[in-house]
Amino acid sequence: MKITLQLAAVYNIIWGAWVVLFPTHFFTITNMQAPENLTIWQGMGMIVGVYGIGYWLASYDAIRHWPIVMVGFLGKIFGPLGFLMNYFILETVPFEFSYTLYTNDLIWWIPFFLILKTVHEKTNWKLTA
Repeated sequence: MKITLQLAAVYNIIWGAWVVLFPTHFFTITNMQAPENLTIWQGMGMIVGVYGIGYWLASYDAIRHWPIVMVGFLGKIFGPLGFLMNYFILETVPFEFSYTLYTNDLIWWIPFFLILKTVHEKTNWKLTA
């Protein structure tokens, strides 16, 4: 659990910093039109980076800090669902935007699920101080 959360932490901090510091780079490498308001995109980068700090802190005791893992896991579920809704139903986002989902969300589904499964087995979801 510790290694998984620390890898997620490092990844999120690097990705978040990349988006904040170089907000047009993702759009350049995917040949997508950058949004007019890059502040929103950079804000997403900041949030992803902050999640990284949370994962790092949770890595020291994932059992105790399982709510941080749960919030991260939910974000990794709802992000792709939001993409699917915007791509298939609202048709407001190009397919190329899905590239953010593979490394930000999808690869973490199983490891985060397994962490939460272990937490449940050991605590039955009891919050500890």
